[in-house]
Amino acid sequence: MIFTKQNSKSPLLMMVLVLVFTSNLALYRLPIPILPAPADATWVIVGSLIDFSIVAPFLILAMTRKKGFTVKRFVTFMMLGIIVARIIIPTAYFEPFKFIPYIAIAIEGIILLAEISLLFILLKHTPRIIRDIKVSGEGPLFTFTTLVEKQIGKHPLIKIISAETLMFYYAFGTWKKRPITAENHFSIHKKTSFIAFYVMMIHAIVIETIGIHWWLHDKSMILSIVLLILNIYSVVFFIGDIQAVRLNSLVVDEKQIRVALGLGKRMVIPFAEIEHVAWGNDAANENLKAKDTIDFIARDFEEVLPQCVITFKRPLSATLFLGFEKEFSKAAIRVDDPIQFRSYIDARLN
Repeated sequence: MIFTKQNSKSPLLMMVLVLVFTSNLALYRLPIPILPAPADATWVIVGSLIDFSIVAPFLILAMTRKKGFTVKRFVTFMMLGIIVARIIIPTAYFEPFKFIPYIAIAIEGIILLAEISLLFILLKHTPRIIRDIKVSGEGPLFTFTTLVEKQIGKHPLIKIISAETLMFYYAFGTWKKRPITAENHFSIHKKTSFIAFYVMMIHAIVIETIGIHWWLHDKSMILSIVLLILNIYSVVFFIGDIQAVRLNSLVVDEKQIRVALGLGKRMVIPFAEIEHVAWGNDAANENLKAKDTIDFIARDFEEVLPQCVITFKRPLSATLFLGFEKEFSKAAIRVDDPIQFRSYIDARLN
């Protein structure tokens, strides 16, 4: 019942979760004496621990089932539940079970060590991944993450590390590289002020960093250092994003379209999965704010409209910020040479 796929069950699950917390809170924190002496309340405490460490995590996972059930997520919620139980249950009653939080922390630590071991596995396979990227000739934006998943497998931590690796690569390792120029490569930024807008943002962040860091340094050194690190990360990301946009044009080959807008989003669209393509005014009238639509439009200071909107036969997966994936049913695209782009698309669809 907890893992039913019906959305109507979510409010019911929330009500049960609230009932679990409020009933335990009332049991231990109401001024009315309900509990027996600590020595006689062992099974009551056991029941509360089961509520917080097993029942509540299952209810939370059931309500967030779209994110999937993993052992790590369950253990994390279990540990949080035990912490909440430790706060709610009075010390005299929790005394016989004081070892339980340490067991939960140890389990979480083991999972963390297992995830750290993935980093060493990634380092081990890095030379082979680099060789495969060079052989493919397609550049790392689309191939790096795919090759990493092929060698190590899909894991949220690996996806984040892959995304951050790409960011640092494009920010510091691509300044001597030039974009590929070919008939089937279509830039999406040259007729816009996209790069100028990003350069302005970098300047603003640098100026703001100097001013705020100087002002905060005497008031809160820790906060000033945290903001400094975040601003440095933002500058590195913007530089990497500029380079990724500059070096990765939209590519149309015989079987698919590869389109990316910097580091933030990229997608592969097979021609076999295209149901309909809207052009011109029909594309401009599409609702770009719809949740099932992803846009690859280089925006600057002015509002721009798509030149084409591609509707898929089924939702296709796109890679977003930090390597997270989401499915979309439509893609809105704007390129610098729409006439040539349309001729390529029409030739492969007809």
